[in-house]
Amino acid sequence: MKINYKIADPDCPVFLPQYKTSGSAGMDLSSSSRDKIFISPGDHSLIPTNIILEIPEGYEGQIRPRSGLALKHGITVLNSPGTIDSDYRGEIKVLLINHGKDIFEINAGDRIAQLVISDYSRCELSLSESISDSVRGEGGYGSTGKKHDE
Repeated sequence: MKINYKIADPDCPVFLPQYKTSGSAGMDLSSSSRDKIFISPGDHSLIPTNIILEIPEGYEGQIRPRSGLALKHGITVLNSPGTIDSDYRGEIKVLLINHGKDIFEINAGDRIAQLVISDYSRCELSLSESISDSVRGEGGYGSTGKKHDE
């Protein structure tokens, strides 16, 4: 699949999303900010990528955290996964939060998140007087770790 892209600001750095290995599901997204960005512990910031994508209908872009940033620095995507709808034509920006203990510095070119392109299905909701039973039933948070015959 080919996806058209455009540069949001020709005066800002451009780092195209890239798959780093042949088995990578996600392309690394990089910061395009001219200035250093500092995220204090407990704070969040919107990081520009300078990329606009034309995602085909029936597909979405999912913005996911980078595991290395999460492990080493406590940095993750606040609205994970973030969704880029197929009809969105603005610059991709990544909302990062610092769950770590130290101020986190982001420079132009730093890899900040992953982009996964995924297909999806749309559905039509239909009002029903009854819904079929299941083994789980109304079991909510934490219920799948319990034995259902207890």
